Amino acid sequence: MTSLREHAEDYLAMRRNLGFTLEGHGRMLMNFISYLEEVGATTVTTDLAVAWATRAAPGANPASWNKRLTVARIFARHLHALEPATEIPPPDLMPLRYRRITPHLFALDEIVALMAAAAALGQPLRALNYSTLIGLLAVTGMRIGEACGLDRADVDWDTGVLTVRAGKLGKAREVPVHPSTNEALHRYDQQRDELQPVARSPAFFINSRGNRLDAHHVPETFARLRDAAGIRPAAGGRKPRIHDLRHTFCLATMLDWYRTGTDVQAQLPLLSTYLGHVDPVSTYWYLQAAPELLALAAGRLDAFLGDLP
Repeated sequence: MTSLREHAEDYLAMRRNLGFTLEGHGRMLMNFISYLEEVGATTVTTDLAVAWATRAAPGANPASWNKRLTVARIFARHLHALEPATEIPPPDLMPLRYRRITPHLFALDEIVALMAAAAALGQPLRALNYSTLIGLLAVTGMRIGEACGLDRADVDWDTGVLTVRAGKLGKAREVPVHPSTNEALHRYDQQRDELQPVARSPAFFINSRGNRLDAHHVPETFARLRDAAGIRPAAGGRKPRIHDLRHTFCLATMLDWYRTGTDVQAQLPLLSTYLGHVDPVSTYWYLQAAPELLALAAGRLDAFLGDLP
């Protein structure tokens, strides 16, 4: 008889073979399996799934219960085909969901201040890394992990195209950059070799030990640079994060389209591809992420309705 743990491992292996990374999802699922083993369960039931989902740390956002229960539900749905005794928790059992918080939109002078704060870091290579990285994220909207995942071979100086191989769900894509960005990256490449001539990694961004710049450490350094640059959250908002540079790029692009009369709906799929969004819905979310963007969209709608007979 196949154990729940074996079923879970087979399930995760199958989905990963389809291209899903499932890092957080996988950890939660195996935690659920450990809980089932702890209580001596041999099958998944709704009561057990709920008990595990609500077992989160005290003070946790109730919306996290829904996230945990969703992990159990998806696995139970898969398992039910193999073990008919499996109960699948109803989808409306915990309707609470996370609400996406409005991102901080960096003004141009804030981005300049961030890059200046980065350039003032004490260690020369560290200063070069962060000033270049922040600029790259601001003008391409790349994810931090994608930028840190770039290898030298992924930067084509002749065409000005970056090849992102470590995109979401393992999807690769090409990111064309402006000639000024290409030039800035070329300068970084040359200065990097002067500051760290010995590289132990094929990475484009390397640290003082010659290894790849760790994306997991970037947000912490960015927070210090944000504070040094004097950037504060908007009233009622959260502290700006480095991922908000991605939001800023996306919104700035759409604002420019609206102001120049571009057909935004026709261009959104192109933007979605450029950003590496798995689903265009992720790009459409930006349409309601900034009041200024909503105002421009509403103005265009009013003009369209005014032309109707």
